[in-house]
Amino acid sequence: MGKPEIIAGLDVGSAQVVCVVGQRDPVTQAIEILGGGRRACKGVKAGVVINIAETASAISRVLEETEEKVSMSGAVHNVYIGIRGSHIQTFNHHGALNIARTDKEITVEDRDHVIENTKAVPISADREIVHVIPQDFILDRQNGVPDPIGMEAGLLEVDVHIVTASSNHLNNIWKAVANAGFEVEEPLYALLAVGDLVVTAEEKDLGCLLIDMGGQSTSMAIYTEGSIRFTKELPIGADAITHDLAHALRTSILQAQQTKERYGAASREFAQGDVDEEIEYIGVDGRTPKTIRRHLLFDYIAPRVEEIFMLIQEELQNSNYAEQVSAGGVVLTGGGSLLTGLSAAAEQILELPVRLGVPHDVHGPADIVAHPSYATAVGLLHYRHTGDWSRSHRSAKKTGAWQKVRSYFGDMF
Repeated sequence: MGKPEIIAGLDVGSAQVVCVVGQRDPVTQAIEILGGGRRACKGVKAGVVINIAETASAISRVLEETEEKVSMSGAVHNVYIGIRGSHIQTFNHHGALNIARTDKEITVEDRDHVIENTKAVPISADREIVHVIPQDFILDRQNGVPDPIGMEAGLLEVDVHIVTASSNHLNNIWKAVANAGFEVEEPLYALLAVGDLVVTAEEKDLGCLLIDMGGQSTSMAIYTEGSIRFTKELPIGADAITHDLAHALRTSILQAQQTKERYGAASREFAQGDVDEEIEYIGVDGRTPKTIRRHLLFDYIAPRVEEIFMLIQEELQNSNYAEQVSAGGVVLTGGGSLLTGLSAAAEQILELPVRLGVPHDVHGPADIVAHPSYATAVGLLHYRHTGDWSRSHRSAKKTGAWQKVRSYFGDMF
């Protein structure tokens, strides 16, 4: 019996890098989460690398720290990388294939061929296809077929959801990971990975909206009839609330973040405890003590919360799927979702039922698998492709060990 394979998921998100390490059983392919870690990173902004050296340092440290936590130093060589941000663009497309054989029975090759045909779509030279996700198959104009293999038809068609990304941004991520001493196993659209982990099959069938709120960006996905139908990246996240507080209180970003986490809420209506208490914080100079009545915080937080969800509502209406998500409602996840009362505020603004999305059917430490901030990284390890046509053309070159040696000697000199 083979040894369990050690794998790592790396979510390069909004101003931070999140890592989760797990092991895959060689027989059952089941994955057990062993541990995880997070590290702030000034080299990343809204999912885009803006400083390779800073990002490489953060990746190296968070992976090594996580390895040490699970007593497996040096065990990780390749990582599944989660990509996100405004450079991600998605759209739906259609493909068709005539079955010219006398035997009209559809084979695996026919299915794969019709999906590959959908990649023949014009995109700019600086972009590349990361995923092709089948939505529905159509046999002789009859739609709603989940799996056509073994059925007979003269015309096989497919509707797909295509995810594209900026080649330059992907190259920068690759360089950062390589400079950290690791190799990218495969890039995965972070929203798809987290969606498969926190959205149930019933919710996907009924129709639902997934909102993944990060620090500097918010991702949204719409599922209906069991498949992904719409995805969108919004260039605003929970950090906007923090910046509003920093300006209003004339304090540092770090102090504003701590104040938000300890005393903040989506609005006064959803706050817990004494909303009129006087709270203390330190001014922007790092020395001057200041005070403010807690209820005044909500005057700065609530308008930004409303703005974010009004933008989501606008995108939902523009998607033409608004009426199809009412049954399944909204699944809210991501580090930004931890703000007190945010789920209730979202439910009030969107006029839809909202629940907090955490990973289900995952084994591992509760502080990792039940924490929304780790949902994407955990999802990267559990994401399952349905075929080679869904994968990016970028593949690991299995040189992780050499990269570590090079990084080691590079640090020496």
